[in-house]
Amino acid sequence: MPEDKPHCPFNEDFCVYLEYHLSRVFKNFEDDEIKFFWCDGVAMPFVEEQLIAKSVNDTRKIITKARIGADGQGEYEMTINFGPKALSRYSRGLDLNECVPAEDSLDWITFTRDEKKIELRLK
Repeated sequence: MPEDKPHCPFNEDFCVYLEYHLSRVFKNFEDDEIKFFWCDGVAMPFVEEQLIAKSVNDTRKIITKARIGADGQGEYEMTINFGPKALSRYSRGLDLNECVPAEDSLDWITFTRDEKKIELRLK
């Protein structure tokens, strides 16, 4: 297990926060189909080494899976990119919730339904 995992800001609480936040964000899409999507879970990364602070600092991202769709069950690859504030907070073991852009903003999300990929950009 990664040595800094007990103080890891990317944890179950953050995954739940992101799940509910994304469900609210989808309502703001102009695309009528996406507007009714919801998120039924953001998974912890399969490769735990991604959670080590040095790895996040070096790659500036974490790749995981999320359940998204009209029924909340489509499996999407989720890439979470870390901006300067998120990197700083992550390195200090601080909560990432305030690095997630507002739910009425869509410029931090790239969503590709056909490829089942979603990319987020934290502040």
